Amino acid sequence: MKPPTIRDVAERAGVSKSLVSLVLRGSGQVRAEKRDAVLAAVRELGYRPNAAARSLSEQRTRTVGVLLDDLRNPWFVDLLDGLNSLLHAAGLHMLLADARLSRRIGHDLAEPFLDLGADGLVVVGTVPDAGAIGALARRMPVVVAGAREPQPPHVDVVAGDDEHGARLVTEHLLGLGHRRIAHLAGHGAVGELRRRGFEAAMRAHGAELLVEPGDLTEEGGYRGTVRLLSRPDRPTALFAVNDMSCVGALSAAGELGLRVPRDLSVAGYDNTSISRLRHVWLTTVDTAPHEVGRRAARCLLDRFERPGGEGRVHLAVPTLKVRGTTAAPPGLTDGPPGLTDGPPGLTDGPPGLTD
Repeated sequence: MKPPTIRDVAERAGVSKSLVSLVLRGSGQVRAEKRDAVLAAVRELGYRPNAAARSLSEQRTRTVGVLLDDLRNPWFVDLLDGLNSLLHAAGLHMLLADARLSRRIGHDLAEPFLDLGADGLVVVGTVPDAGAIGALARRMPVVVAGAREPQPPHVDVVAGDDEHGARLVTEHLLGLGHRRIAHLAGHGAVGELRRRGFEAAMRAHGAELLVEPGDLTEEGGYRGTVRLLSRPDRPTALFAVNDMSCVGALSAAGELGLRVPRDLSVAGYDNTSISRLRHVWLTTVDTAPHEVGRRAARCLLDRFERPGGEGRVHLAVPTLKVRGTTAAPPGLTDGPPGLTDGPPGLTDGPPGLTD
């Protein structure tokens, strides 16, 4: 059977085709009774607007490209959920591409979005080619979410305050009485900022700096922790650059016969779904990925309405989530009490964002 057309809707509602178009575009210039008649006809006929025709008339595809640097990181999943919730409410659809795969096979990162005529682009995570991002920003609105590398003009950045978050978790470990604290570091601007926060807190307490290079992965966390725990003066606490690395650290500690947190305190970063698993229950830093995603969407929508203008940096305020993997060091059982976020199953609201 032939699908219903806009002419069929107009005839059923007793109005013109142009008025049906106004209703479908959400215009406020249509009287309530006419709008109700059109919407009733749409439901009765099962009419679906032709997306291609609408794109031509509006000169928009109502799609947003999302270039994701790492599909394996669960922090980005929460960010995408927040991003999509606001885009969907605005009548926009996400087109997702894997930046890591595109680089590996030599594809242009932006080509698919340009070919499909996306209205804008959200870059999630670190994409190393800032020049390509700058070229894109001259052709469409671009927002970067979850990365802190310097960006070209006219590109908004939404991320967490990584240096402050790293200080929070390091000061928590120092407050418990630890002095031999190691940091499993990461690469890129985010890794550098978290390392900087760790080092600043350690220096403020006159503690020795111990940093082990890492790569943000579970395997990298495992290998780095094995090296750290093989030292004759092994640390009593470990702060990993993210939760993925921290899972590797927990595995290494277990294989070496150390109990967490009795023999070794371990803390991560990102407050991913992994950290909240009951058998992990990881002390970590919450950087509100869902809110970061929503703020990135808001920045993009704002640029649709007001293109141009200098890019701004919006930082999420981190909060510490003290759970079951940190305690006073061996031999010191009366360390200062920490704040906990309750037993498994209880959650707190997300932190806010500041400009």
